[in-house]
This record gives sequence, C-alpha cells and structure tokens, in this order.
Amino acid sequence: MRRRILFAKLSLLLLSLVLGVSGCQPTPEEGPKKASQAGRSGVTLHYFTWSDYVDKALIEGFERQTGVKVAVDTFGSNEELLAKLQSGASGYDVVVPSDFMVSIMIGQGLLADLDLNKIPNAGSIADRLQRLPFDPDNRYSVPYLWGTVGIGYNSEVIPVPPDSWAVLWDGRYKGKISMLNDQREVFGAALRSMGQSINSQDAAVIAQARAKLQEQKRLVKTYTSENYHQLLAFGDVALAQGWGGTVARAMVERPAVKYVIPKEGGTIWADCLVVLKTAPHKDLAMQFINYLLDREVAAKTTDRLLFASSNREAKALVQEQIRDNPAVYPPDSAWDRLEWMADVGEAIRLYDRAWTEIKLQ
Repeated sequence: MRRRILFAKLSLLLLSLVLGVSGCQPTPEEGPKKASQAGRSGVTLHYFTWSDYVDKALIEGFERQTGVKVAVDTFGSNEELLAKLQSGASGYDVVVPSDFMVSIMIGQGLLADLDLNKIPNAGSIADRLQRLPFDPDNRYSVPYLWGTVGIGYNSEVIPVPPDSWAVLWDGRYKGKISMLNDQREVFGAALRSMGQSINSQDAAVIAQARAKLQEQKRLVKTYTSENYHQLLAFGDVALAQGWGGTVARAMVERPAVKYVIPKEGGTIWADCLVVLKTAPHKDLAMQFINYLLDREVAAKTTDRLLFASSNREAKALVQEQIRDNPAVYPPDSAWDRLEWMADVGEAIRLYDRAWTEIKLQ
C-alpha cells in the first residue's frame, strides 16, 4: 500500500520495514545503493511497495529460493512513490504503482520493458485483468492485487442497504461519515453521484463536483485512507467510502459491516508490478515478480491482505469466506458499472486546486 549498511543495523532495518514501521525509510541519497553488497550472495533485490503489502514469511521464501537478500522500502500513496523517484532515489528493482500511475510512469520513461518469458505466471492473470487500458500488452506492467472502491456501512445503523453515492450526502448521518484522504477517489464519488465519469477533464463539471464536496464537508467526520476500517468496526462511523478489501477487514471485527458498490458505479483498481528502467537487477526483478504471482504465494497474500489476487488460479486456494466476500471479489453483476481511473493530464491541476480549497475550508 516502499543499502550498503552496517550489519548490526541490517536486521533491525529489515524487520522495521516488513512490519511497516514508519520513519525507517532512507533518504534518496541513502537509498537502495547503500545495500548493494548485502545478502548471502552479494546481491540484494530492492523492493518498493505499499506499507501494508509486505509479508515477512513470503519475502523469506524468495530469499531461500534464490540465496539473495530482499530489501524493502515502503510508500503510502502513488504520489509519494512518484515524488521519491523524481527526487533522485535510485537502485530500486521492483515497484508497485497503481493503474493510473503506471501510465504516468510510462509517459515519464521510468519503466523497463518486461520479458514475459521470464514471468510465466503472468499467463495465469485473470481474463478480466488482461489488456488493461493503461498498458494493454503488459509491456511494462502486470497486475498484482486488485479490487473496487465503494461504501462500507454499518447495517445495525443502516438496515436497508444504501444503493447510491447520495447516502454520503445524507444529513441524518452527520459526523458518522468518513471519506478517503484521496483527491481522485473523493472527486470520483462526487462525479459518479452526478452521473459523470471519474476521469472528467471538464472544468465546469469538476467545479460542480467541488461545490458538491464543499457542501458535504460539514457531514464528514474525517478524511482518512488508513484507519476507516477501525472506525467502522468500532462504530465511530456508520458510512465509509473505501477500498473493498479494507472494508472486509472491518467485517472480521464487526460482522454487521457490509459493503456495496453504488448503482452509479465505482472505481476498479489494480496495483501492478513493474521494473524500473534504472533497476540494477532486471532479470532477478522479473524472477521476483513471477514468485509474487505464483498461485500459492498469491493466495496467501489475498488471505492476509483481503485484496484479490490477479492470478485466476489463486482464487480457488483462498479461504472460502474471503473468496465469497463481495468486498474482495465483486459479483459479476457489478462489472458493468466499474471504471478504471485514468491520467487526466493537465486537468489534474483543477483537481489539485479544488481539493486544496475543500481541505482548507
């Protein structure tokens, strides 16, 4: 959801990274280059991924298979990922950007071509995740984990399942609503509620969405992308815009929590595996990608994170209650109203400005 160093510090650093401990990330100047001779064979693979995506046991499994070391660095948003790379951080091998960020990174010439012959497990990618609009030939990326954005709700408070984004503007739930701290997704909810695309580049439409979100703000308890599942589970909010898999975590603690993709539609997203053009170990990077896409490894990842794996063969190995949870694997009936987020080009400045105005309101 991110490194030659003294041996005495290596274990502590790696442990902190795999547990997602904040404040442990090196500066770009102190980045992956410092560990270039770490590892059992003198080779270290540098993995830059989301803060909650790292499983120590799975990382160690790859290390045992290959005899190399995996150094992990984490990020909390696509914007943070891009900013770090643009600031000069180098030496990373495998990175995990989301769909729209893949297209931006392609445009900026940051990604290496993949050799799919070295990633045979890419042949097991689910049919619906083939030929995605941001990289239709998988030249630069392969989908890894995916899911949807919808509404998590407490059925004890809202017994009739909400079927529209409009519920997030319902005054009856003032102070009981959380929204993602993600400008594109928040605007996506407003745009969808207006019958518009989440990728609108129309200045007038974006302005209307801004006004709608400014009207909503008095109802919102918080904008957060990190702990809304806990807010749902503890009853602090009754409605939460969120990623389905994260809402599924709230369901584990509070079975009354449910998930719905509104009738106007929602976002479908995929976090992808890519190799940077500057990666020092490109062949090893593709071997690591193939490992992460292995059906057994992928099933364990879904069982832990509650995000669906792109490997169609992994689904049968996932725990039944997870496999049947629509917050993790959306029903077929929802697919026609799902939309991929896209790079909106120069219009991003309109979103940036509008988001700043909303947050400062």
